[in-house]
Amino acid sequence: MPGAADSHGLTFRQDYFGEPAAWAGLVALLHDTFGIDVGIQDRFGGPDPTSMPFGYFDEAGTCVANFSAFSMPLMIDGRLVKAAGFQSGAVRPEWRGRGLYRDLMHRAFGWCDVQGFDFGLLLTDKPAVYEPYGFRILSQHRFSGPPPAGAKPVGSLRALSLEKSADLALVMRLLRERTPVSSIFAVAAQTEMFLLNGHFDPDIQLAYLDQFDSIVAWKSDETSFQLLDIAGRTIPPLSAVLAALDQNPHRVDVCFPPDRLQWQGVPEPFVSYTSLMIRGDAADRLTGPVMLSPMAEF
Repeated sequence: MPGAADSHGLTFRQDYFGEPAAWAGLVALLHDTFGIDVGIQDRFGGPDPTSMPFGYFDEAGTCVANFSAFSMPLMIDGRLVKAAGFQSGAVRPEWRGRGLYRDLMHRAFGWCDVQGFDFGLLLTDKPAVYEPYGFRILSQHRFSGPPPAGAKPVGSLRALSLEKSADLALVMRLLRERTPVSSIFAVAAQTEMFLLNGHFDPDIQLAYLDQFDSIVAWKSDETSFQLLDIAGRTIPPLSAVLAALDQNPHRVDVCFPPDRLQWQGVPEPFVSYTSLMIRGDAADRLTGPVMLSPMAEF
């Protein structure tokens, strides 16, 4: 909602996604800054309803700075944790160096503390910016190894496309009903990031396994199979996933803790240009190797 203008002649707005012009302003800011079009969310049902944006707008209604928090419940070590993710942090070049970003971070982190979130996470290529606010880098590991013994395919398989309304409805239903893919570290509920990642990365393949009423997100190349996520009420064994997809790789890379796959891989450091950073009391329970599914990246 509109707030008082600050000393730079800007207007502060919070929780403004209900205002089409303001939402369009954020879409433009993120497109101009990162080259991505989050406006595609309008086709997916709109922006995340749990998101709480904090932004500054100029007199023309241009969004010049923003930092957002959103709800991202996690399963950590067998317990459901009330977690918040932080994203959409950007400042237009001509407004940088005036303390706007620092101000918006203070507002967002303070709001989350009042709301009772006991875990926060973000992805960044500038970790030093967030360390003063209690964030620390969490090293990520994917789990690699030879495939499990072969299994016979059961049920039927259907490739999915987010461009098809029926497939999109199926994906959204299973994301709402999903069982966390891991009891060690996994998203318990989050739809928007899965859809955006599936849309932006053309190499991601989605398939529906009717026997398990689950969706598998995966990639493959000549030598390896990458399992990115599974969304559904039931988590099938890795052997069943490979059989259903008719995959016979030399190597499997699982991009989340595989404790529910009836398979064990060797944790290997995951190299990325961004760092996963965490803060909060629940963060102390993360002691073993983990990885945030690429379908949950934000």
